Amino acid sequence: MITFDGSYFIGLMSGTSVDGIDGALMQMRAASDGSLHPHQLARASVDMPPDLRLELLALNESGSDELHRAALAANALVRCYADTTAQLLHRARIAPTDIVAIGAHGQTVRHRPQEGYTLQLNAPALLAELAQIAVVADFRTRDVAAGGQGAPLAPIFHHAVFSTNRPRAVLNLGGIANVTALRPGLPPIGFDTGPANALLDLWCLRHTGQPFDADGAWGRTGTCDDALLADWIASDAWLAAAPPKSTGRDHFNAEWLDRRIPHGYAARATWREDIQATLVQLTAATVAQAVAQQAPDVEDVLVCGGGSRNGALMRALGARLNRPIALTDTAGVAAQDAEAMAFAWLAYAHCARIPAGIPAVTGVRGPRVLGAYYPA
Repeated sequence: MITFDGSYFIGLMSGTSVDGIDGALMQMRAASDGSLHPHQLARASVDMPPDLRLELLALNESGSDELHRAALAANALVRCYADTTAQLLHRARIAPTDIVAIGAHGQTVRHRPQEGYTLQLNAPALLAELAQIAVVADFRTRDVAAGGQGAPLAPIFHHAVFSTNRPRAVLNLGGIANVTALRPGLPPIGFDTGPANALLDLWCLRHTGQPFDADGAWGRTGTCDDALLADWIASDAWLAAAPPKSTGRDHFNAEWLDRRIPHGYAARATWREDIQATLVQLTAATVAQAVAQQAPDVEDVLVCGGGSRNGALMRALGARLNRPIALTDTAGVAAQDAEAMAFAWLAYAHCARIPAGIPAVTGVRGPRVLGAYYPA
C-alpha cells in the first residue's frame, strides 16, 4: 500500500475570474495522528494571455464553431499549465519524475448540474505529455453523475487543513463565492453563496477598461443603493435556495446584471460607481446571509481567493459577518494559493482513493473518489 508520506503533488487552478493560472507544489507529510497534511514548497502564477482570456469568456456563451474553438482553447490553456508546472519544478529544484501527479481542474465554461452535466475545458493527456508527469483531471463529472452538484470541490481540503477545536468557516472569493463550515468531529458542509469577482470584474472592465477594481478603490467612490440591493436579492430564487447548491457564469453574468438595472438609472451622476459599490455589498450580504442561515455557530471566518485582495469587499464582509475575519495566511495557507493547493490535495485524494465528493457538500448519493487519471 502506498502511503504517500513525503510524496510531491502539484495543483493548478484557473478560476472563474479567468485572470491567470495559480500553481502550488506540495509535499504530503504525516501528522501525529497518522493523517497526511500538505505543505507548500513552491508557488507560481502565470497571467492568462489576453486573447485566451477573451476566448475562454466567450466560450461561456453559445457561439459559432464552438467545438473547434473549445479544443484549441483547451490546448492553449494546458500550455500555460505546463509553463506554470515548469516554474514550480525549477523553484523547488525537484524533477518531474519525483512528482506523483498534477491536479488540474481546467476552465469551467458550463456548469449545469440540474441538467446533468458540467464542462471544464482541459487537455490532460497533452499536459501529461508536456510535463512528463501523471495528471488527475475531470474532478466534477463523477459527482454530478452520482446526483451531486459537482462543486464546490475545496471543502474536503479545507477540512484537512483548517479544522480546529471550534466551529469556523472558510470563505473562498473567486469569480463565485463559496463557504465551507467546519465543526469539530463532523464532516464539512460547503456550498456556493453567489457572485464575487465575476460581476465586479465584468462591471469594472466595461466602464474603466481595467480587468478588476484594484483594492475596490473605484467602487469606494460610489454609494451602495440599498433598495436596489434588496431588489437584486429578492429577485433571484437561486440566492434563497438551500444547499447543496453551486453556480457559475451560466447564472451570474452580464445578462443577470443588465436586466436588474432599472430603466433610467444611468441618469444618476455616479451610477456606474454606485452599481460597483452595490455589487460589493451584494457579495457581502449574500455571504453573511448564507453563514447566518447555514452555519450560525461559526466563531471566525478565514478568507482566501482573489477577492481577498479587495479591501472594500473585505471591510463589507467584516461589517456584515459580525465575527472575526482573517486571511487564510494566518492559518499557514496563502490566500492566493489556497485553490491551487486544494487541487494538489485532490490529486493526492484520487491517488489514495479518498472520497472528495461527499453528500454533506454536494448532495452526491454517497462518497465518491473524484477525478480521472492520465499517466505520465
